[in-house]
Amino acid sequence: MYRVIKVLNNNGILVYHVETGKEMILLGNGVGFGKKPTEQIEKLPGAKVYSLVTRRKQESVLKTVNGIRPEFIEATGKIIEEAENVFQKINHEMLLPLADHIALAAKRAKENRQIPNPFTPDIRVLFGEEYQVALKGREIIQQLTGYEISEDEVGFITLHIHAGLSDEAVSQTLDATRIVNEGIAMIEQEFDQKLESGSLGCTRLMSHMYYMILRTRKGEGTNADFNDFIFQNYPRTGEAAKRVCDYMSRQLKQPVAKEEIGFLAIHIQRVISPDTV
Repeated sequence: MYRVIKVLNNNGILVYHVETGKEMILLGNGVGFGKKPTEQIEKLPGAKVYSLVTRRKQESVLKTVNGIRPEFIEATGKIIEEAENVFQKINHEMLLPLADHIALAAKRAKENRQIPNPFTPDIRVLFGEEYQVALKGREIIQQLTGYEISEDEVGFITLHIHAGLSDEAVSQTLDATRIVNEGIAMIEQEFDQKLESGSLGCTRLMSHMYYMILRTRKGEGTNADFNDFIFQNYPRTGEAAKRVCDYMSRQLKQPVAKEEIGFLAIHIQRVISPDTV
């Protein structure tokens, strides 16, 4: 049983779930039509249910919802549906934080000022499927709100989608992307070689570095130890991998497992000289 708190528009309502004592948003064609605050309603067939968290923990859900125009919440719901079509399951608690971000992105677009996202190319490589959903999200936002957001904002939306699929916060994912970006730059500088972004080898290297960061954050290592092989056969690559791992350790403020050096070096060697490993 739900009690209506606020009617957002014909396609959305903020409700209080009587059994759990939680505030939720119901989205779907016509779910808000004819509804009134305090009205008691049963489960609505076809409505998508979103449990809610706010971007700022001390802020109430109602205050957050009141600060976001309904069409941005509706657009966000449709983006989440697009993500579910690809990934089957995604955390619905991302609704308000993403809607809040989209509303701010639209405001920036209206004022012709954008927040640059220098890591958008890296985000596109690391989270390709999420990025494709975010591209569809840009179309949805334009259709429902009239605002056209930038490609950099598509990158930020990608991070929100990834956060909805994982235990990572958006800020953690962005920080990991930054570390990967700097690691790639270090490798390019060491070998005086521009890596082909989007190539299979570079994509695998970047993905490997990203999951290295996740393992390190969790205090995990890898069972593969290629250190002896690498330093005997490709010492320069081993040293480059060690410098990248040392950099990661400093950024993450925790040690990267020593076995990661050789494992990373294998991926580096495959990119800089594909025929050698």
